[in-house]
Amino acid sequence: MSAKFPLLEAYLNKDGSFDRGVNFAVAGATALSMEDPATNSLSEQLEWMFTYFNRTCGLDKDCLEKNGRALFLVGEIGGNDYNYAFWRGGKTIEEVKAMVPKVVQAIKDAVKRVIGFGATRIIVPGNFPIGCFPAYLGQFRTNDTNAYDELHCLKYLNDFSIYHNDYLQQAIEQLKQEYPNVIIVYGNYYDSFLWLFTKANMLGFDPQSLQKPCCGTRGGTVCSNPDERVSWDGVHLTQKTYELMASWLIRDIYPKLQCKQFDSYTSI
Repeated sequence: MSAKFPLLEAYLNKDGSFDRGVNFAVAGATALSMEDPATNSLSEQLEWMFTYFNRTCGLDKDCLEKNGRALFLVGEIGGNDYNYAFWRGGKTIEEVKAMVPKVVQAIKDAVKRVIGFGATRIIVPGNFPIGCFPAYLGQFRTNDTNAYDELHCLKYLNDFSIYHNDYLQQAIEQLKQEYPNVIIVYGNYYDSFLWLFTKANMLGFDPQSLQKPCCGTRGGTVCSNPDERVSWDGVHLTQKTYELMASWLIRDIYPKLQCKQFDSYTSI
């Protein structure tokens, strides 16, 4: 809302209004195609986007010019690839790190395809510091105190997130060289979350519950005041957390986009 965009309708909502933007994203989606047929991949979302543009404007010149006045958000994607690998696949940290080049290449290919649709301003977010998330802290709990940092986050998992983000930023720089007339901005979700997490006490969060989810605990109970919690269910964050992070991100990203306003907003 700080960006003055309405909440985007989902593309698969056939009765949705897409006058100011459209959302092609799907919960649980992955960057890479998975064997699980219930999991949507980034390539499927891009096909929906192509179908939408082909149906609404046939990819003609006017449509491409309109897309040039839109803001495209590609991601955050890749986190679920790693979630499934860590939790369902039981892969080691080195095995999951080996996935990063393929995941980032899928994101890079998606950005190229979005540029082909006429996009001139694109945000590509990185991943969160997963070592601070309750679901990971519970799954990989250890008695080794050296495994944790001063925020009680698992260092090796945060290092993995940094590895992905560094790889992604290198890919973004390569895209900038390849498409000098397109503005591609990295969305720093990692630092945005750490900013909030380190200042949580001042921002109204319960200092005793920073790494406790509001729901998803035994008995299916929900905390009495979600606005005092950082984590909603151990993996996703609360609305208050996202709101504050979004404010940080808008301040960080907006000057880099070099524009005054957008006609529409598209998310995949």
